[in-house]
Amino acid sequence: MTDVESPAYVAGHGLLTGRTAVVTAAAGAGIGGATARRLLEEGARVLISDSHPRRLKEHQDRLADEFGTDQVTATPCDVTDDTQVRALFDTAVTTHGRLDIVVNNAGLGGTVELTDMTDDQWTRVLDTTLNGTFRCLRAALRLFRTSGTGGVVVNNASVTGWRAQAGQGHYAAAKAGVMALTRTAAIEAAAYGVRVNAVSPSLALHPHLAKVTTPELLAELTAREAFARHAEPWEVANVIVFLASGYSSYLTGEVLSVSSQHP
Repeated sequence: MTDVESPAYVAGHGLLTGRTAVVTAAAGAGIGGATARRLLEEGARVLISDSHPRRLKEHQDRLADEFGTDQVTATPCDVTDDTQVRALFDTAVTTHGRLDIVVNNAGLGGTVELTDMTDDQWTRVLDTTLNGTFRCLRAALRLFRTSGTGGVVVNNASVTGWRAQAGQGHYAAAKAGVMALTRTAAIEAAAYGVRVNAVSPSLALHPHLAKVTTPELLAELTAREAFARHAEPWEVANVIVFLASGYSSYLTGEVLSVSSQHP
């Protein structure tokens, strides 16, 4: 196994010029924040959302300084609250006049073995990670069906939906559910010209993950990667951009693994 340095950042190519996107859990330095930036770099107008208003405003300000206040707006939203979810998508249409792309990135994890897991721990992860994706997907598809102009949804799943990892029973079940939900939604939404796909990252390291994961586990997960390194969040965002763009016009119901992980 050979260590490979992270590749050079890929510049935007205007793939999404004129499109409007909503990205959930987009505050900060994780996959959601990286995705918002990549969408902006590709020319999209982006409405970012998060359940942490202060962090959301700070991230909006940083992006607005770089891309302009007309290109990036923000609305706080807790995806466990359907009223807030519906308000988020209504805001996208009233603010930008249309909705083209939805990235359902909100999720919640944790590490606890099943024998020690409480009902509350199980329910909390499922309600954010799976039910939250469902609520946002439902709201988006209702708007797309009414508009008749088509659209794209990209859900954030995880390799834990495929591969067992101790202590991740609730998160794995939720992410496997996101995969199944993606496939079902794709079949239903094809009738009105909407594509629904998902990404399945393995290890995309960012400051929040580093805080809630032990160095020993991060080292173990990194050792499983063929490149002997973690993914950069923007590398996952690049695949989301691909799925949101015309380059994937015949893809729907797919879950793309963004991983170099081996058994």
